[in-house]
Amino acid sequence: MTKIKICGLFRPCDIDYVNAARPDWCGFIVNFPKSRRNRTPDQVRTLRERLDPAVVPVGVFVDRPAEEAAGLLNDGTISAAQLHGQEDEDYVAALRALASGKEIWKAFQISSPADLQRAAAFPADRVLLDSGQGSGRAFDWSLLGDFPRPYLLAGGLTPGNLRDAIRALRPFGVDLSSGVETDGLKDFEKIRAAVAAAREE
Repeated sequence: MTKIKICGLFRPCDIDYVNAARPDWCGFIVNFPKSRRNRTPDQVRTLRERLDPAVVPVGVFVDRPAEEAAGLLNDGTISAAQLHGQEDEDYVAALRALASGKEIWKAFQISSPADLQRAAAFPADRVLLDSGQGSGRAFDWSLLGDFPRPYLLAGGLTPGNLRDAIRALRPFGVDLSSGVETDGLKDFEKIRAAVAAAREE
């Protein structure tokens, strides 16, 4: 069964929505003011207190100091750090040294086979394949071919196309944010439909 992550939670009611729908993971965008879903570490901690233990919290970071991600990992606010910027292998090594045994994910913007080669070789626990930072658009899935490691698929996914994407690609997981929103806000019915679609496949 394909796992599902609902990303970009920033309101208390968003937490209530995922508590009810029960995706595998939820995501918080940390200290990235360019995103309207941005939260500070303290705001994430407050939201995390409301989260059902059955839903695993992931922090999303864009070129932030490794110490910041490590702090949230080590105090249990998040269970995984998802890196969405230019973080390289040295950054991952530094983060592992600061937060030993914690899970590290890396997102890759896919536009060519070379991007996929880098993702396949990158020393993260999980990789996420996307079209860009929260673009809401799909990349060319035909590039994937026989991608050699489990991955999360992101970009352009909605409750309406999720089943077809899962059937065609069989990703380890899927990651949705704008695809489960209405007028820029998380929509409980869309979240529930997306989780149901992932659970059926």
